[in-house]
Amino acid sequence: MRNDHGVRFGVFVAPDAGAIDRVRANVAAADATGFDYVTIQDHPYVAQFLDTFSLAASLLSENRRIRVMTDVANLALRPPAMLAKTAASLDLLSGGRFELGLGGGRNWPQIAGLGGPTWSPGQTVTAVEEAILILRAMWTDQRTAHLDGKVFHLDAQTGPAPAHNVGIWLGAVGPRMLDLVGRRADGWIAPLGTPFESKPVAQERIDRAAVAAGREPTDVSRVIQLVGSVTARRSTTDRPRTGPGAQPILTTPEIWGRIIAEFVTEERFDTVNFVPHPENVEQISLFGTEVIPAARAAIRKARS
Repeated sequence: MRNDHGVRFGVFVAPDAGAIDRVRANVAAADATGFDYVTIQDHPYVAQFLDTFSLAASLLSENRRIRVMTDVANLALRPPAMLAKTAASLDLLSGGRFELGLGGGRNWPQIAGLGGPTWSPGQTVTAVEEAILILRAMWTDQRTAHLDGKVFHLDAQTGPAPAHNVGIWLGAVGPRMLDLVGRRADGWIAPLGTPFESKPVAQERIDRAAVAAGREPTDVSRVIQLVGSVTARRSTTDRPRTGPGAQPILTTPEIWGRIIAEFVTEERFDTVNFVPHPENVEQISLFGTEVIPAARAAIRKARS
């Protein structure tokens, strides 16, 4: 999964049912210009959104190189055994190009309106941990798996196994969820809603939980999500260190590259998810053809 520099790049696309041609064009641009991932949010209660997994299947079939990751799958509306079947199927059909970003859920009134549960924070952590156990059990071929959990129950034949070792990347904020990332997850997707100053603290908590579970901190990948535009003007000159995580970065490819290199070398993020504003082919192509090479060069320079 890792490229030669150990840093991967994704681009966030909205599953807008009113702009299907634009979504397809944006993903084709990402596929053509060096991105490793397309990431798709999963909010089934939003009326204008396509189903995330149906969109993922279509995009994987239309593009031959790029991977697709959910950012993040809504566990409260997607039972884990069926989620495992769906994820494995997408991975097999695409030749190993699907990754699972997973979250417990939010917007509980809307989830309940679709027939889903309303979990407390503690129940959410328990549900996500049990879901990870179920997912990994179901991705093992030809055996029977059992789980009598507090939230989920499983007594089923497993399989199919996915084409590759599908990663489980958690979008996590609170202390118990961050501990779960370190204990069991393959990666952490730092939520856009968290301020920049909270991210190093969260990284340290994940590290401690990983070590306590007998793992290495490097066993957990780290995703930083960055909103903004590639511009000719240097409106942003330095890496944001405080304030809202969704504050836009508006600057040139060179400064984008330096900012990304600092997130990678100083804060240990190994995956950068670009959230283009506006979301269009021009921005995605500029980031892919100019920012990604500039970032790789800046990372090489910093590491040398």
